[in-house]
Amino acid sequence: MDEHSIHSPFFFDLYVKTTSKKERRGIAQLEKLREDLLKNETQLQVEDFGTGQSGKRTIADIAAASLTPPEFASFYLELAHYMESQRVVELGTSLGLTSLYLAQKKEASVFTFEGCHDIANVALTNFEWSGKKNIKLIEGNIDQTLPKFLAEHARLDFVLMDANHRYGPTIRYYQMLTKRLWEKSVLIIDDIHRSDEMEKAWKEIRENIFVYGSIDLYRCGILFFDPALNKQHYVWSLK
Repeated sequence: MDEHSIHSPFFFDLYVKTTSKKERRGIAQLEKLREDLLKNETQLQVEDFGTGQSGKRTIADIAAASLTPPEFASFYLELAHYMESQRVVELGTSLGLTSLYLAQKKEASVFTFEGCHDIANVALTNFEWSGKKNIKLIEGNIDQTLPKFLAEHARLDFVLMDANHRYGPTIRYYQMLTKRLWEKSVLIIDDIHRSDEMEKAWKEIRENIFVYGSIDLYRCGILFFDPALNKQHYVWSLK
């Protein structure tokens, strides 16, 4: 895929400004934090609401398994800038690195959801270290905290779903979120090709009547809701 094969003015401009020929090094301060997390052998008590399993894991192990790569974290920030997003929601805080990337957009308010208490505490420590004041962490089972949050907020601009990577929760969270999306919203679903059930969820959501455009970046899928896009779908890669 290159810009010459994109006929939509919106997607052409989006591709050129956020995807094509971008050299992404990440944000130095945040990438130093990534390095520190990947070396941190502190043990946490981890509860996975998706599987119902719990146990001890090191911060380094959690970081290696869950941190968004720098090229995607910086791309998400570029996309938030491009879409002029003000209200940002992240399902799945993990250790807070992607939250901190998104919070670099000073005009945005970032609401991030984390189910595990010990992981949430590490993320809060990282937020305090950064000095960022535009992040609010909402702790608890997302099945319970998300409906309450949505009842109190009329509209969302930018959503990153990176929490429960199973078919049922992915569909359920999407259905909740669509009630607060508008034509300029963008929604990202992480790990769309991780498993057969995530493939199924991505295909079903992409074909939803409220989705008018989508991009498959293999690691994640991006959805757009502007009827003017007229059901356009692309497969891209970050360069």
